Amino acid sequence: SFSVEQFLISAASTIASLAFAKLERDDLPQARKAIDALVALVPLLEGDLAADPVAALTRLEVAYAEAAPA
Repeated sequence: SFSVEQFLISAASTIASLAFAKLERDDLPQARKAIDALVALVPLLEGDLAADPVAALTRLEVAYAEAAPA
């Protein structure tokens, strides 16, 4: 059976992929929205599976900061 935890990990992965795609297209408002969604979701993740979404969030925040106008 598919647990809520597994669903949250899957959702986090999808949102992170979408955020990276939006950053690649310089769609900063949509990238920010996806990053904010990931920020809200990450605290709900537990265990070893949470490591990848946390790392992705860190990379996204750095990439967004580099892409956003100063």
